[in-house]
Amino acid sequence: MKLLLIEDNPAMQTTLQRSFERRGIQVLTCGDGERALALWQASLPDAVLLDLSLPGRDGLQVLGDARAAGLTTPVIILTARGTVGDRIIGLNTGADDYLPKPFDLDELEARVRALVRRAVNTADTPSPSGAKPATWCGMHADKDSGAVYFEGQPLDLAPRELALLRAVLGRPGHAIAKERLFELVFPGEGHVQPEAIEVVAYRLRKKIAHTGAQLVTLRGLGYLLKATV
Repeated sequence: MKLLLIEDNPAMQTTLQRSFERRGIQVLTCGDGERALALWQASLPDAVLLDLSLPGRDGLQVLGDARAAGLTTPVIILTARGTVGDRIIGLNTGADDYLPKPFDLDELEARVRALVRRAVNTADTPSPSGAKPATWCGMHADKDSGAVYFEGQPLDLAPRELALLRAVLGRPGHAIAKERLFELVFPGEGHVQPEAIEVVAYRLRKKIAHTGAQLVTLRGLGYLLKATV
């Protein structure tokens, strides 16, 4: 799991970063509201911990801009502003949870993990009984069989190509970090070099060329699936 911590207090940054990294969670930090959105877009974290009182740009502005840009990352607001009114404003702006300072680190970790699990489960939620699965560029992923269909016919893909396509098909038009895709395509295969994902992407790109979808490489960001027309 990768967290983005947007917090301008150096002591709080250090404490949270060390605490989460001891628990096996990678933490990126940012203490400036002006740079926060760019780092958020570039790093594509699994969750964001956001302080509201930031130099340069208020945390609520950062959150609003992120949601307007299509970033759906789960967000927990961490702030000394603990009134009900502040919480309502934060949640209405797009936050998923709100934890006033001071807080318990174990509770914060539990809330982070719960939000990330919920985001993953929501992405995998099947369509209501009898409803057609969501289709994009004529493709849809079948949850039961694991196959991806194009205009009703299953695509002939190797298992790793299929895993990559299912991952990007879940969020078309959104960049997904190469590191995250590597985890999905090569789960538990620590001996495989990270560059191997590029080979899988190259093969997949050729196999879906006829669908009207294109797998695009974004340098420094990852991959995204977009329509060619």
